[in-house]
Amino acid sequence: MNRWIGKVAIITGASSGIGAGIAKKLVEEGMTVVGLARRIDKMEELARTLSGKRGYLYPVKCDITVESDILDAFQYVKNNLGPIHVLVNNAGVAKNTTLMNGDTESWKQILDVNVMGLAITTREAIKDMIENQIDGQIININSVFGHRVSQNVPLNIYPASKFAVTAFTESLRYEFCNAKSRIKVTSLSPGFVVTEIFEASGISAESLAELFEGNLPALNPEDIAAGVIYILSTPPNVMVTELGIQPVHQVA
Repeated sequence: MNRWIGKVAIITGASSGIGAGIAKKLVEEGMTVVGLARRIDKMEELARTLSGKRGYLYPVKCDITVESDILDAFQYVKNNLGPIHVLVNNAGVAKNTTLMNGDTESWKQILDVNVMGLAITTREAIKDMIENQIDGQIININSVFGHRVSQNVPLNIYPASKFAVTAFTESLRYEFCNAKSRIKVTSLSPGFVVTEIFEASGISAESLAELFEGNLPALNPEDIAAGVIYILSTPPNVMVTELGIQPVHQVA
């Protein structure tokens, strides 16, 4: 990890859960971390807890569904912190709806965050990396449900959005190959992780208990952060294309 010390990493959805866990770990490793999220107060609180670590966390308020917010955030980084070396696309949402009679706005929000926001941030990071001749690393926080659909977990359009992340990551890898680029891209697919995403989706406590039944002990954000460190620790000639991390007993 020494080659990343002082380098800039952008993490979306950094106010809690997996994003906050990754931000904490990268700051501890000495990176200059920019956290993008709507809840800037949560990121500012996290930044205070990281005071005195080798790196630093810069909280930037950003709604990942608003392209102008993303462009402004990347311009801030370019103007104040320097070239981007790492992008972690972590922001993601799920909604308690259905496909048979679901809410259109809920579907749009899932796709706007999980797919379109990820695509826009990736494009902007790549432009900056190419402009500054940086062999950077992009990590897309995907999901096991980006590779399979479970009949026991009613997640409506969420798996479709994550299957899109799987296809996006592989398509981008081929673009890099054709362009002879040394930028690396990885899909990191966690299983069940203890975060706010399910509660924020409107799933009841009872349904949440059923969801995790048989899949405990679940993962923690620190487990996913360790996966990010593994990806970043690989030598320049190694690309981790897909990394799956699941609880030992996950069956869903």
